[in-house]
Amino acid sequence: MQTGTHFRTCNLCEATCGLAIEVEQGKITSIRGDTEDRFSRGYICPKALALQDVHEDPDRLRTPLRRNGDAWEEISWEEAFSTVATRLAGIQKIHGRNAIGVYLGNPNVHNHGAMLAMMPFLQALGTHNRFSATSNDQLPHMLANLELFGHQALFPIPDIDHTDLFICIGANPMASNGSLMTVPDFRGRLKDLQARGGRFVAIDPRRTETADRADAFHYIRPGSDALLLMAMVNTVFAEGLAQTANQQGWLKDLDLVRLAAGPFTPEKVSVHTGIDAQAVRELTRDLANTPRALIYGRMGTSTQAHGGVATWLLYVLNILTGKLDRPGGMLFTAPAVDLVTLGGLSGQKGHFGRRYSRVRGLPEFGGEFPSSTMADEILTPGEGQIRAFVAVAGNPALSSPNGRRLEQAFAQLDFMVSVDYYLNETNRHADIILPPVASLERSHYDLIFNALAVRNVAKFADALFEPAPDARTDWEIMLELGQRLSAEKKRGWQDSISWKLMKLLGPDRLTDLLLRTGPYGVKVLPGGGLLEPGFDSLTRLLPRKHWLRELLDMGPYGRPGRSLPKGLSLGKLRKNPHGIDLGPLRPSLPQRLQTHDGKINLAPRRYLADVERLQARLDNPPPADALQLIGRRQLRSNNSWMHNSRRLVKGKSRCTAVVNPADAARLGLTDGQSVQAHSDVGRIVLPVEVSDRIMAGVVSIPHGWGHDGQGTRLAVAEAHAGASVNDLIDDHQVDPVSGVSVLNGQYVWLTPVPSSSPATGARRAPGKSRQYNEDNPAATLSE
Repeated sequence: MQTGTHFRTCNLCEATCGLAIEVEQGKITSIRGDTEDRFSRGYICPKALALQDVHEDPDRLRTPLRRNGDAWEEISWEEAFSTVATRLAGIQKIHGRNAIGVYLGNPNVHNHGAMLAMMPFLQALGTHNRFSATSNDQLPHMLANLELFGHQALFPIPDIDHTDLFICIGANPMASNGSLMTVPDFRGRLKDLQARGGRFVAIDPRRTETADRADAFHYIRPGSDALLLMAMVNTVFAEGLAQTANQQGWLKDLDLVRLAAGPFTPEKVSVHTGIDAQAVRELTRDLANTPRALIYGRMGTSTQAHGGVATWLLYVLNILTGKLDRPGGMLFTAPAVDLVTLGGLSGQKGHFGRRYSRVRGLPEFGGEFPSSTMADEILTPGEGQIRAFVAVAGNPALSSPNGRRLEQAFAQLDFMVSVDYYLNETNRHADIILPPVASLERSHYDLIFNALAVRNVAKFADALFEPAPDARTDWEIMLELGQRLSAEKKRGWQDSISWKLMKLLGPDRLTDLLLRTGPYGVKVLPGGGLLEPGFDSLTRLLPRKHWLRELLDMGPYGRPGRSLPKGLSLGKLRKNPHGIDLGPLRPSLPQRLQTHDGKINLAPRRYLADVERLQARLDNPPPADALQLIGRRQLRSNNSWMHNSRRLVKGKSRCTAVVNPADAARLGLTDGQSVQAHSDVGRIVLPVEVSDRIMAGVVSIPHGWGHDGQGTRLAVAEAHAGASVNDLIDDHQVDPVSGVSVLNGQYVWLTPVPSSSPATGARRAPGKSRQYNEDNPAATLSE
């Protein structure tokens, strides 16, 4: 498109806001909210402007780069693909399949092409040493989904548009517009909730932007969420508030939950949480006695030392009080592309603990080890040591715990390749960088976030700009690498045919196929509804969990989706550029469950086994001189890669250490002063911000900053470097139940620094000088 208005979805966070982008003679002249978008209703946040900034960014890479000593040189795609495939296959041939590690960053889930191509690429790579942003984020939720509902991607979603009580703990949706809750214009929906007489309650160690708009707010000490939630479960049983009569046929182990919660009375936990016992009881009664209500938690509850148990208890509370599968409570989505049912049919429901990491014995989840052990697997010699690494759309040097140690590990690799369009703090250690096109140069369909949305919707947009003739999409890069790796490993002719078929279809045709065969799809047989009774009779002859019955049920003729609108295809979405509203969330249990017995496993043994550790927390007060660290979500920031947008980083520095006035006085700190924050693993220097909006004993530092390293190409970000909070976070602290990184609640100490000291300490240069060996490209670089 050279001139006109283009409608698409913003892919910079989970909110999926609709955009209207004005273009004149190939240049963007404005980006505004699409007032006709069926889901976001015209809302956008400041991040949307970064789409233009990224597209036009002179720092964005457009040609493959190869390291040549301490410099970079542009090379052709053919040379880049050939080098990467030869080197990776050669290293695996010498050192074994697991000598390669791979990390997947969260931009992949905003990209349907990358998502669809990733699995065949990973299969071709063949390594067990896989990592992703999951273990620094939503892993406890996915584990709870697997344990209770039978599928890692079966997320219960808050029905915010119909609830009368929304209890929000450890989340800031005013800044995030949802997380595992795709909810564009959270502010508007919260106003609607309150206008109909509903209430919103926020619980957090900091008075967030969300708390400012709440009807009630409670401070809570970091890492104590599981204690609060267990006390609420205790209150449910003690006061006879359980409402499980309509769920008895598909609930089990209720009594085990009652026994586990017995010792956690509101009085016992109040001193540790900071919430009065009577307030805990009133909060529990409100949840139980309000018919349309829910309790929701996110990063604050999941990325902590008891993240697994805390997330399980959130689910348990919604179930015990009758709020699961009820309008106004927590409901499961019915997306147009049903990845849950598709995964179930192929046996890909998720798994946990099938393998354990080589060095620290941490469990895998869904085929991935916790990111906290990446450095261990690279730095520790022995069989299975990672010697080469593939990073796809991620910057773990700034986004994973103990980033400086991780950079030390990357610096000693024999070979590293990155798929990314920025030269950042992670891939400055790479040998080859493969840059995909930016998001406005490819089509877009939300495979993942439609499945997490507070309303069932579907929307598609073609590319706004034609990519350069020699550019490659993520889909093309992943498939080309996968095909070449298969050829290097001589996998056989079957692989060749499958790769050719994938390339022929492309991500959009494959998405169209998924839409047409999904619950809202196109009925291709004559007779329409006349055939449905026949299909119904056929499915009744089959066992409930028979694969053929599930296959028939998930399609447009299926009995579960009989009342849903039909005729959905990519062509229909193209004719509806503002998206198609597929209706509100609806009750779907027990049919939606993926457990082998069709029941919710209310008390998985791994959680019960960890209750003793939670109880021991009651006897372990925090160090008197330390502060507990928490993160901070910011509306104009999302991880590390958006800081090269001048419009998003301008103004007063937002990378500050926020502390309570009482702590500032005790430590001799003044507002705006440089402070050194240090922990057992590292130290950073940044400005202090004194505020009464945070609990005493807590310090808040935002995530994703630290752009002060040498050897990157991020001019704007370097000018607004900030400091990386992950340099303080101990990568050996993980929740033993789930394997999630402990990002909230670790102890740090603050000390003032002289006013002449710099605001940050520079990160190391790559620390290696690699020369490409043209005569032997498969050779390892330990020479």
